[in-house]
Amino acid sequence: MIELVALTQLAPYFGGISHVKRFACWAAVCALLGGVATLAHTSLAQGHALTLDAILGHLNSSAKDFHSLSADVTRTTVTVVVNDKSTENGTLLVRGDKMLYEVTAPDPRTILRNGDTFSIYTPGLKRVEEHNIGKNSDLADEFLLLGFGSTGGALQKGFDIKLVGEDKLGDKSDAELELTPKSAAMAKQFSKIQIWYDQTTWLADQQQFTETGSGDYVTVRYTKVVRNPNIPDSEFKPHWPKGTERVKE
Repeated sequence: MIELVALTQLAPYFGGISHVKRFACWAAVCALLGGVATLAHTSLAQGHALTLDAILGHLNSSAKDFHSLSADVTRTTVTVVVNDKSTENGTLLVRGDKMLYEVTAPDPRTILRNGDTFSIYTPGLKRVEEHNIGKNSDLADEFLLLGFGSTGGALQKGFDIKLVGEDKLGDKSDAELELTPKSAAMAKQFSKIQIWYDQTTWLADQQQFTETGSGDYVTVRYTKVVRNPNIPDSEFKPHWPKGTERVKE
């Protein structure tokens, strides 16, 4: 089974924080790493060839005015060897170094990043776990930028990138990219990362993260994506109910 934090190089920095390892970093990454697709908002389908260079060029230009994002999220985890599948639904808000991932089903919980602090609130337990990433915040910011605001050059620096071609997702014609990590640490976790782009909007329709060795994978679908919504600071403030147990890791 893929442990969600193991989807990034952030994993070593959260060792021993089980809930942070499973949820917080995934929210920062799947929104983040995979969400790089949300940057390319200019259509290449309007008289331009579908090439990798063209896509990366649009990432360069669109990164200049990316500020925030909101989306509905469906995450499906597949364990290949036993053909087991589980699905989770939620909503995502991202702005700068702030992130709010609200899991609505099947097991409600809230994952909040505000600056250096990750919080995971589980309403069924009336418990919130808090972890200060401190000196590792720059690394977290790097991944946030990779997903939301990175340039094509920055993407190339971290990955070998291949344009797979066109694919149909529902009624949409998508362009698919395949990313292979250059970092040995990340390559131990991912064999590849796939991103599907809607060719009419150049927003992410889907990402897939495949685990090295086992072949287990997480597929993330984004719907109702809004680029640069006005998200107030209040959305990123903790609002835990009275009586919630706070545990600082």
